[in-house]
Amino acid sequence: MSRPIDVLHLGRDRVICAYEVGGVIVDPGPASSLDILIDRLGPLEPHALLLTHIHLDHAGATGVLCRRYPKLRVYVHEVGAPHLVDPSKLLQSAGRLYGDDMWELWGEVAPVPEERITVVKGGETVEGFRVAYTPGHATHHVSYLDERTGDAYVGDVAGVRIPPHAHTIAPTPPPDIDLEAWLDSLHTLACWNPQTLGLTHFGRVTEVADHLHRMRSALVEQADRARMKDEESFIARMEQELLEATDAATVECFEQAAPPNQLYMGLERYWRNRAA
Repeated sequence: MSRPIDVLHLGRDRVICAYEVGGVIVDPGPASSLDILIDRLGPLEPHALLLTHIHLDHAGATGVLCRRYPKLRVYVHEVGAPHLVDPSKLLQSAGRLYGDDMWELWGEVAPVPEERITVVKGGETVEGFRVAYTPGHATHHVSYLDERTGDAYVGDVAGVRIPPHAHTIAPTPPPDIDLEAWLDSLHTLACWNPQTLGLTHFGRVTEVADHLHRMRSALVEQADRARMKDEESFIARMEQELLEATDAATVECFEQAAPPNQLYMGLERYWRNRAA
């Protein structure tokens, strides 16, 4: 039985969702929300973490969880693994985006003992989950398919959608955005023919084909808009679309999960690199 856990990031619901499946946690979220996660796990002691990628909103609590649970095993893509062992470069990169808000947003980012990590590349089966390499949002992004249920856990590659609304946006922060790889990754997910998608932002999606179509459209439209418009126009248009499609409270969830200025920054960097 898959259990979605809202970790109430910064006290707000519908921003970051961890998943617990038979003692396995997919993307535990940041340490700033760890008390909520542990409280909602109850007496359960997880034995494994499956990380879709190492961005702090998905994996920031990993080192602290390893300290709390001495037998915890961590699965992560081979490119992300060194940054769990020594998070200094990860913190430096995140610090350029978040500045003085780092601690409030993410809390402690503790190193993970190397011997607790199992690296994946895609194509393996670990803890009963099939692994696929799904870059585009991040070069080290993977997704996991629970072959017993057909539930796919997809991190950020299938976008941001805040229930109860269907509106979907592509999370495109710097530095790794790759439009072509991302579209290929969405095809990889579709080929799994999953029963559900487990989004970190936010929750379980059951109408899989419709959602993946919305995500492809959002990704291409956002990329084109970033190429043709300046940052101010890009943000204004995104905020207008969010308000038209959802409501004021949900817009706050969207903007906490995927700050619009960062979405522009990642796409602008993508187009600049393409031109170079």
